[in-house]
Amino acid sequence: MGAIGQAVLIGIAVLLAGSLPRNLFFALNFRYAPGVPWAVPATAAYLWVFWRYVNGAGPPDSTRQARRAGLRAHPVPGRVWAWSMIAGGLGIAALVLGLRVANRLVTLHPQRLPDLSGVPPSTVLALLLMAAPVAGVVEEAAFRGYMQGPIERRLGLPVAILITGTMFAVAHLDFTLGLWPYYVAVAAIYGTVTSLTGSILPAVVLHTAGNIYSNLDLWLHGQAEWQAPSGPAALIWQTGPDASFWIALLAFALVGAASVGAYVKLARIVPPSVR
Repeated sequence: MGAIGQAVLIGIAVLLAGSLPRNLFFALNFRYAPGVPWAVPATAAYLWVFWRYVNGAGPPDSTRQARRAGLRAHPVPGRVWAWSMIAGGLGIAALVLGLRVANRLVTLHPQRLPDLSGVPPSTVLALLLMAAPVAGVVEEAAFRGYMQGPIERRLGLPVAILITGTMFAVAHLDFTLGLWPYYVAVAAIYGTVTSLTGSILPAVVLHTAGNIYSNLDLWLHGQAEWQAPSGPAALIWQTGPDASFWIALLAFALVGAASVGAYVKLARIVPPSVR
């Protein structure tokens, strides 16, 4: 269990190392020269340095191999890339549809943008778009790389997903217990792709794409519509199940089944030596 705790602590350290400078750059940009999104190139430069370091570059030499192995950013064959995108993309679509259904069953905690009325919309949009690859790179390095790998090798993938999903939830400060299944589902989508391919690279792309979608939704509507509705939820316990609920439930079932099939296909085409 000491090794598991070590994996969790290292993963959190990687998360903080990658996220805190971004947060600082964004906060300073909102305060100083907000008309120019200068935090975008500053964050991009830091992200490049961060990625190189967690992938084994830089001192000390004694940890180079361990860092490279911990990140597991290994090259992925083209066919495996394609099926990773299909499986993960269907998984994300199923998750969005599942949240549509969940919004009719329970009232989920909303996610809203802070008051940025003094910041030009172009700067807000630029920083939201920059936040997507930062989250994709940093969170996948932390959770699917350094944290999931050691746990998966000792306790198996399901336990690794539960632990990383729980820590992923805790790391998001807007976390409430009702959203815990959502974060575990996210960990399952990205974690299974990483486990099957032996690389976090497909998960980085999927995570970045998912965050671009959710961040744009957040910018357009003031809160993440895919996570919780902007108005009072029309719970079926109050209104009864209507056509939109049954359509969402059917779509969730169909897309979820297609996602499972795509993951099975991915598992079949990946050479055992790659994992």
